[in-house]
Amino acid sequence: MVLIVDSGATKSDWIALDNKGKQLFVTQTLGLSPEVLTKEVIEDRLANNFELSKNRESVCQLYFYGAGCGTDRMKNFLKSIFKDYFPNAKAEVREDTYAAIYSTTKIGKQAIVCILGTGSNCSYYDGHQLFQKVISLGYILMDDGSGNFFGRKLLRDYYFHKMPQDLGIKFAKEYDLDADVIKDHLYKQPNPNTYLATFARFIIENKEHPYCKGVIEKGLQQFVNNYIMQFELATKVPVNFVGSIAHFLKDELTACMERNDLILGVIRRRPIDGLVEFHQDTI
Repeated sequence: MVLIVDSGATKSDWIALDNKGKQLFVTQTLGLSPEVLTKEVIEDRLANNFELSKNRESVCQLYFYGAGCGTDRMKNFLKSIFKDYFPNAKAEVREDTYAAIYSTTKIGKQAIVCILGTGSNCSYYDGHQLFQKVISLGYILMDDGSGNFFGRKLLRDYYFHKMPQDLGIKFAKEYDLDADVIKDHLYKQPNPNTYLATFARFIIENKEHPYCKGVIEKGLQQFVNNYIMQFELATKVPVNFVGSIAHFLKDELTACMERNDLILGVIRRRPIDGLVEFHQDTI
């Protein structure tokens, strides 16, 4: 059995294939980001999934693409966990950027590939190798244009009284905005980046409001300026996207790309589907 995993900060999509590439099952766990989770939490998330627990000894190959897996330290951390949990499997761990590339871009084709989901990232793919200009410092300092970026912006504007009153009343009705609750999630609970990203739903659902329009436009433009425009070929090759923010803000993203003379390529909400096709071709 071969397991293919696309793991974001919020959730992980798992698809199992047999040795001929036929799909056996599909399942989900919570996100398995090694930068923000302990070994014990990751092990619990694996053990609490029925399909994974039932088939753990049948897995011979694991392809894991995950947020926070850009360094050898984090890769080795996850590999050691997978070695114990899937005792007969050879595990390959790569950062989620590779999932974005393999699910949107054919081998041999050039593209800039972006992630706009709970977090954000951007790479140049020359058809064979991945190149990055920006080393991520995580959700607190970076992740422009992402779900947690917009969530942080909404909370700040609400507490600084910069959100229009009509929208602020609506915002307060939909979320628990008690300061103690927010601080508990941000500083004491796991996955504060995922918590921040939950507020992005509000800006998507109210994207026609002038305030939300402005926040979205500025956030996407900031992503373009700080990430995409780092590459010399930015205006000459397609720019592909994966992630929920790119999917749900497709129209706004398209307009932003046009304003910057960029070539919009593929927008895919979930990389896992393209990943399966990629690995089926190589089994």
